[in-house]
Amino acid sequence: MILRVKLFRASNHIDIQTTHNYNRPSHYHNFMKGCFLLQRRFAFLGHDLIQTLKEQYGLTEFCGYVYLRSSYHFLKNQTDIPYTNLLLDDEIHNQYKTERLDLEYLEQLEKKYGLPNLWYYLSVDRVLMHHQLVREYPYDKPPYTYEEMLRIVQVHAKSIIAFLEKEKPDYVFFNQAIGGVGSLLLFHIAKKMNIPLYVLCLTGIKDTSTIGNDPIYFAETSDAHDYTTTELTQARAYVDEFRSKPQTYSSIHQLNKLKLERRQHFGFLRPRNALRSIVWFFTLLKEYCFSDIRHDYSYTSPWNYLKDHTKRKIRNALRIPYDAFDPSENYAFFPLHFEPEISLSLMAPWNTNQIEVARHIARSLPVGWKLYIKEHPQMAAFRPRSYYRELKKIPNVRLLEPTLPSYTITQNAKLVTVITGTVGWEGTLLKKPVITLGDVFYNRLSFIRRCHAHEDLPYIVQEALANFSTTYNETELLGFIS
Repeated sequence: MILRVKLFRASNHIDIQTTHNYNRPSHYHNFMKGCFLLQRRFAFLGHDLIQTLKEQYGLTEFCGYVYLRSSYHFLKNQTDIPYTNLLLDDEIHNQYKTERLDLEYLEQLEKKYGLPNLWYYLSVDRVLMHHQLVREYPYDKPPYTYEEMLRIVQVHAKSIIAFLEKEKPDYVFFNQAIGGVGSLLLFHIAKKMNIPLYVLCLTGIKDTSTIGNDPIYFAETSDAHDYTTTELTQARAYVDEFRSKPQTYSSIHQLNKLKLERRQHFGFLRPRNALRSIVWFFTLLKEYCFSDIRHDYSYTSPWNYLKDHTKRKIRNALRIPYDAFDPSENYAFFPLHFEPEISLSLMAPWNTNQIEVARHIARSLPVGWKLYIKEHPQMAAFRPRSYYRELKKIPNVRLLEPTLPSYTITQNAKLVTVITGTVGWEGTLLKKPVITLGDVFYNRLSFIRRCHAHEDLPYIVQEALANFSTTYNETELLGFIS
């Protein structure tokens, strides 16, 4: 059975075709059961998509794996979709407290579902490994012991296997945010059971998404060259437009919508804003006193909320000694990534220490070159000043203002280095040599250099600078976009 979904941006039209290998009547596809990962606040979008599948295409059976009790309550109380079963991540998690650690079971689980071991399922989860979402970055202290973490994996695996065996979904649908122990187990257990997987991913192209069967290398047909002349023309127009007027692929990353200057962080002192903050805090306090969600492992208490927000406001009162941007210099560009996030924990689990990555890149550059580093716009308010001081200890590093658009830096860069970031994709569109240190969709292009080991980086830099003009392939890029 294959479910094909095509999204057309212009008309918001969703075209679904189903084919299967079973000897069933032609209307069988109406009875297909779909399992959806309903991730935190994205659960509302997932539910909306499910309604579309029901109303426009006659699909009637759905179940789901849900994060956040508030989303679970919404899905249980709504009357649009009668879900056959909803598995709540928080309830599964709480079972670890009474679960007996069974190493024999975990060893068998590791043999069957290991990547190649079970540690990857833990390291991708920012709540388990850093206590974040519960606490605010830069807080970084695991709230569980190693044995407790193993029991958490154990209860999640048992529940998900039982859930899939009982529900027998014909497909499992994910958004790209497969960033928890439960969601990653759901993905790989379903894959091992040969249940078709569909992952909705951002493409790095403005206002577009795609559906594939992998959260990283999502475009199954990108190497098939089955694009039409019209699609190729659209790709050419997109590339030409981006090169003449670069812009971010998503409006949430537009600099004018983010608080990047010190004065912007103290708007809460205005009477109107202060009153709103007080009302919000008492709303959280009421929820803490009377709601059942305060016992969930992913819940943020009002006390931690107040503590972390206060620290952030104090931190943003301090100046940062940024360096001047000189576009005439020979420089490589390394943008810092948002963290903790799947762009590091899922796509580059061995390169999550960005200071060390920056140090290795800086040491790999030719003599006289600088490494220009710019903060991720959404991290500027959270990063401790000690982090920047550590970066500036690297002799040939220059730290740039986060208000400077990344594509302005990229346009004049001689080299773009990223772990997995979208800036690498922008650099590709602007015909710059790009080196990645993690798994990201545009690695499929033959002229992107993927560095697997830091000791190889100086040689990859040398080769990229020497041979990029002969290896860059515009036709391949246009085909990939098409």
